[in-house]
Order: sequence, then C-alpha cells, then structure tokens
Amino acid sequence: MNQLVPSRRFGRTELQVPVLSLGGMRFQQSWNDLPSNEIPTSSQLNLEKILKDASSYGLHHIETARHYGTSERQLGWALKSVFDPKRIIQTKVPPRSNPCEFEKELEISFKRLNCKKIDLLAIHGLNLLEHLEQTVCPGGCLDVVRKWQSKGLVGHVGFSTHASSDLIVQAIETNQFDYVNLHWYFIFQDNEPALDAAQKLDLGVFIISPTDKGGHLHSPSFKLRNLCKPLHPIIFNDLFCLSDKRVHTISVGASTPQDLLLHIEAIKLLNQANELLPIICERLIDASYQSLGKEWIDTWRVGLPPWDKTPGQINIPVLLWLYTLLQSWEIEGFAKARYRLLGNGSHWFPGANADCLDNEVTEQDIKNVLTNSPWIDAIPDLLRQLKHQLGGETSKRLSEI
Repeated sequence: MNQLVPSRRFGRTELQVPVLSLGGMRFQQSWNDLPSNEIPTSSQLNLEKILKDASSYGLHHIETARHYGTSERQLGWALKSVFDPKRIIQTKVPPRSNPCEFEKELEISFKRLNCKKIDLLAIHGLNLLEHLEQTVCPGGCLDVVRKWQSKGLVGHVGFSTHASSDLIVQAIETNQFDYVNLHWYFIFQDNEPALDAAQKLDLGVFIISPTDKGGHLHSPSFKLRNLCKPLHPIIFNDLFCLSDKRVHTISVGASTPQDLLLHIEAIKLLNQANELLPIICERLIDASYQSLGKEWIDTWRVGLPPWDKTPGQINIPVLLWLYTLLQSWEIEGFAKARYRLLGNGSHWFPGANADCLDNEVTEQDIKNVLTNSPWIDAIPDLLRQLKHQLGGETSKRLSEI
C-alpha cells in the first residue's frame, strides 16, 4: 500500500510528523489498567492490525497517555510485533504537586511502552494555573523531564490542555515547551489566540480528537451530513483543521482499522481544500443564521459570567455554546454528552450543567449575574430547555469509567 499521509515540520522539534497521528485512546481493551492476563488475544490482534494499516498509510506518529487504561501496556507489546523505522512515540503524564510522584508515573509509562526513548512527552491536562505552576516551578515536573532528556530517554516536551485560551497562551509564553496538544475545530475556534502564540514561538501544534470532540462526527446528524455534502463531516473537519498552516497534525482515534478510512479520504482531498471548504463553511454559517438569527450569533457571548462566578457554578458560556450547536446543526449526541459531563468532569470539564436551576438556583439568581448580557431575559428559559433536552444520567470522563 502506498503511503498517502504527508508530513509537516512539527515546530521547533524539527520532527517531520504526519498530518494524521494515531491516537491511543480508543484501541485499548479497557479504561481500567488491567493486568496482562486479563487482556484477550483478540484485543491485541486488533491493535496490531490498526498499527499495520496505520503505518502502511504513513501514520508513523502514535500518541497515548499514562491513564488511557491498558493503552500503554498493549502498545508496548504491539511495537515489538509491528516494526516501523519512522515511528514517533508520544505519551502524556499528568502534573503532580510532588515531582517524585510525577517521575514514578513517567517510569511506569516508560516500562509499559517498552521503548528506548519517548520522542514526545506531554504534561497531560495542564488545565489550571496550579498545574502550570507545578510544572514550571523550580524543582517541578519540568525539572524531572530535563533530567530524563539529559539521559537521552525523552526527546521533546509539550503539554496537553483543556484550559481556557488565556491560560494556554500563558503556558506557551513560558517558552518552556516544544509543542502543544489543544482543541480547535470548526465548531470550536476559541483557541485562535493559542494557535497564534504557538506559531509565534514555533511550537508544534497537535489537534486533539477532531472527530469526537469536534462534534461526535462519527455519528453526525442528518442536517449536518446534508450541510457538509459532498463530504462526510469527518472529512470536512479534517480538511478544515489541516488547511490552517498553524496546525501540524490531528489525532485519529481508531478502535478498528476501518476507523482510519475516512481520514485517509480527507488526505486525498487535501490539495482541494481551498476549493471545497469555503462553500461548505458558508452553508454551515448560513444554517446557523437561519436557525438562530444574526443577532444571536453575533452577541450571545457578550456579558456572560465565568462559571466560578455563577450561582451553582452553572457554566453558562458552555451551555449556550451547546444550545447554538443544537439549533444550528442538530449536534445532539455531542451536546448531550458534554452537558452530562459538566459537574462530573473535574478540571477537564469545569463548572456545572443547568440541572440545579429552579432548585438550588433561582431564575433571579441567574439574572443577577447576567446584567451585562443582551439576552438576560431569554437565557433562563434556554437553560431550562437544555435541562429538559439534554439532562439525564450523569457522565464521567472515559478515563474515570
């Protein structure tokens, strides 16, 4: 099979990284860190087939994390069976207030992956200011990484994040990192300032989970499918991300070899992105205006309080974003999943959903913090609508299941 996936220079790392990277979140047997004897042969053979197909297409970069269940363990086994001389290994380890604990986690990752060197190591989940401080302070997690780098065991260091754009920019501007894993898709472009900051300091940019976090594009609504024609929404979103030269690679999460195929189709169309994207983008934006009106689209973000300044810690900005996705493109599965994570996803998905409205929190409580919003009178009913449409059994992050 011809290798189809081109590479881009991954910022200051100088690595040539394929524009599609194989994500390790979905190919593992379990989100629990099972012992070796509880991982069935069928699961391992499936992973090996994914690796073989990925390598044949040119996906030489594999990224995983310490707390992706059995992912590191299974990947370490598979690397022996599926040889790829161009392979680039990335794993991610969360920051710790005690750098000795961080180093113990890193040692486990290194042992599980069974490799001579971790090419790219990310501080995983740099989501709060305290995480940044734990990482860059004297004697902190980065000092541990520098020690491992001096021994030739770690190549380049970056960070992954669900933080606000302001905090991501702050982390980038420490100039201590070589790359960043962040969220940026058609449905979520808030991290534009972070992309600019990364480009300015020549950091590699890795887009996290464009298919799942980009709107559950593996199961798109009928409306979204029609608006993205002639492309599948996955192909459209891949092209949207990769047509921006500030982006170097996007993650492709695969639980089966077939999950790679639409992303490969996107690569075949990459040279036509400038012709295909404007028409679809305009159609999607028009649909949003038709569903909600230009005034809402242009002003819904104005005057919204942060979740930690809102009664019940209701995350109004995120909830109104979900409302906009629902009304514009009927992205209900994603909206439902994200709604139910709020209040249950710790610092990964901060703030709460609207379930406490009309119970612990009154409408007047909400209006008291919306005095600068042009939609002060409409927002309480919109929150009730979301509570009715999206509420239900709470969700947890996958790594906590």
